[in-house]
Amino acid sequence: MMNWKTASFAIGFSSIMLLAGCGDQPAEDGVVELELFSNKTENIGTYQGLIEKFEAEHDNIRVNLYAPPDAETLLRTRLVKDDMPDIVAIAGSALYGELTQANMLVNYEESPMLNNIQPAYLEMLSELEGNESTGIHGVPFAANANTVIYNKEKLADLGYEVPETWDEFIEVLTAAKEAGEVPIYFTLQDAWTAMPAWNSIAGVLQPEQFAERKTNGELTFKETHAEAAEKIHELLDYGHNRMYGIGYNDGNREFAQGNGVFYFQGNWAVPEILTTNPDLDLGVFAMPVSNEPEENKLVSGVDVLFATMQDTEYPEEAEAFISFMLEEEQSAQYMEEQAAFSVLEGVLSDDPYMEGIRQNFENGEITSFPDHFYPPGMGAENMIQEYLYRGDANSFLNRLDREWDQIQLRF
Repeated sequence: MMNWKTASFAIGFSSIMLLAGCGDQPAEDGVVELELFSNKTENIGTYQGLIEKFEAEHDNIRVNLYAPPDAETLLRTRLVKDDMPDIVAIAGSALYGELTQANMLVNYEESPMLNNIQPAYLEMLSELEGNESTGIHGVPFAANANTVIYNKEKLADLGYEVPETWDEFIEVLTAAKEAGEVPIYFTLQDAWTAMPAWNSIAGVLQPEQFAERKTNGELTFKETHAEAAEKIHELLDYGHNRMYGIGYNDGNREFAQGNGVFYFQGNWAVPEILTTNPDLDLGVFAMPVSNEPEENKLVSGVDVLFATMQDTEYPEEAEAFISFMLEEEQSAQYMEEQAAFSVLEGVLSDDPYMEGIRQNFENGEITSFPDHFYPPGMGAENMIQEYLYRGDANSFLNRLDREWDQIQLRF
């Protein structure tokens, strides 16, 4: 029977049809079957290879990977059906917070699996869990980051180095525009592609513990995000004349072919760009949002964490799989194939394309993705896209407040 927290989490999703599901599988001939539910489709091949290695070492455990489209909605539907997987591989986002607040995940607070993980990522999970939850119910595995991807050759031709302050950044953008270049290659046909810039700006400028304080009625977007709204809109002055007609895939291709000096995307876009043009000399850096260099941080978050459902019949086997994934060999394979970052202390990417953000990881100069803390279903990306098109900051900030508050009232 679901408790009241679980019922609150499930509310609003009971009308959605269950498309597919596995759930716990009975042991046959001494073989335990685990379901690993993933919210990412792009890493299926990597997972499958690692699962094969795990099963070769554990002939009594079989891991069934399930990575459907629209995974988070489907997972909520399965909650209503009381048909949950054994292990989930999800991001450190609001969904994780919901699962912990519904008391659905195993607590790994005392587990040695957490010993070498960078404190910043554990703090992100703790903040997502909220004050009412105690413990750490997910094991961070891989991190990602919002970056400014740039064409090194074009920046050098302009006579500039990587900017370290907001004013320096605007100066470089202005110089690029005057030189006839496209300073920023926007892809705003896809609403979500505005999020890397928004997260980079808001992640540095918003007050600490914003999400919790917003939910508690202590802060509003209108009071705290005016500067972020102003700065992201200012960047539009340096876009191109088709920025609302170009989407992510076309943007990757255009940037790879030399269109644009800067490109706002996560580290995940780098392999796709280089697939189109392996010879492109590109780099990445954290957007310099403030004029005080020490205040600027890289927005990074938990891209993948592993968590075990409380009601699994096989908690020991689930822990064995998670421990296996955290071993250096498996971790290194995943990070290389997925262009991701390790969450482990002292384990830094040796990818030459990521050199520009290496110092951020070395020195712990990172902050979390703001939208990972936004209520599910808020649709911030659509509101940001509309604001960039219409330019009404007051209406935009009010709408963010209104949508957040309405979602909270439902629960």
